[in-house]
Amino acid sequence: MADLLPAAEWTKREDLAQLVATLGADNIRWVGGAVRDTLLGSSVEDIDAATPLTPDLVIDRLKAAGISSVPTGIDHGTITAVLPGGHVEITTLRKDVSTDGRRATVAFASEWRDDAARRDFTINALYAHPETRVISDFFGGMEDLSDRRIRFIGDARERIREDHLRILRYFRFQARFGADLDREAEEACAELAETLKELSRERVAKELLSLLALPEPHATVTRMHKHGILPVILPETGKHELECLDALISAENAQNVAADPLRRLAALLPALSPVAETVASRLRLSRAQRERLSCVAARKPQDQYASRALAYRKGRECAVDRVLLAGGSLNKLSGWEIPEFPLKGGEIVARGIEAGPKIARIRYAVEDRWVEEQFPDRARVEAILDEELAQRNASET
Repeated sequence: MADLLPAAEWTKREDLAQLVATLGADNIRWVGGAVRDTLLGSSVEDIDAATPLTPDLVIDRLKAAGISSVPTGIDHGTITAVLPGGHVEITTLRKDVSTDGRRATVAFASEWRDDAARRDFTINALYAHPETRVISDFFGGMEDLSDRRIRFIGDARERIREDHLRILRYFRFQARFGADLDREAEEACAELAETLKELSRERVAKELLSLLALPEPHATVTRMHKHGILPVILPETGKHELECLDALISAENAQNVAADPLRRLAALLPALSPVAETVASRLRLSRAQRERLSCVAARKPQDQYASRALAYRKGRECAVDRVLLAGGSLNKLSGWEIPEFPLKGGEIVARGIEAGPKIARIRYAVEDRWVEEQFPDRARVEAILDEELAQRNASET
């Protein structure tokens, strides 16, 4: 008996039925993550489809049916259908002509199996008929999905040589779905780890952060380190940093804090700002990501006791990161709004202090004490100012 795709809510969408009618039920198959995740009972966010129709024919049929489309990857045969319930990427069946580990030259194909053969893992090469929901499984993906095993299609080394990024994708998928380790896959990834150096840093960063965003990536990251994969892309990480990641994940879970890939990347780096700057530059991170990584890298053990001071000085995001990494509690930040320092320079001038650098020094001194005293009220700020002015007058006489 043929395997069937469960009748998940997304399979009942009216706009998808219109899309199927437009292209023809025999000319379209749901494929990839939507099929895999539905079989696992997981939520589906993105829907991909495959078709033997050429991109220009897909565009023509969509236009005739009044469906907008965007040529998001037309060089590789991908057209995005803009639908009310969510966009669908439609890609013409392909087969590889040549590959160099970074990009592939493809030709359009007419056979579903040819398209499946160029995909990375068996669990990603499952095709579902949009009406009958019958699943086409050419390489044992259903069994692998049942066993929670991530297995390359065909020879693992050949698949990796076609696209070196598949090493990182293997570990990400293994961390997300896997239970049983595939020995051939693990050995192939270890053997070809150095090929990761040929990839663009942006692609590496995207995969690494995607892995770190998963609920429990520590065991997988540790295995990547053991197999020599992590030292290629993140040589700064040692045993201590791996332990820091483990402790961070435990702290996140204990305090019900959402996983954050950049915070976890910071855990994998020594607490040194120059190192964070180097890694951020190498991975081509955004300016905001670089600044955050550098802020977290300046962490100290005593941060665990200074959550509000950190939030005031560095912002809530960096404070949360540093407190968690220091093993502290976030209770004092819950429901707490970062206050504004209530003392203006003009108020100091009104006390008889001549405008100039001295005003800033006095204001900073009062602010430091205000933060140290956990942000007392306005009356206490004025008292601190009186004390600072009296002390300075005494020292000047």
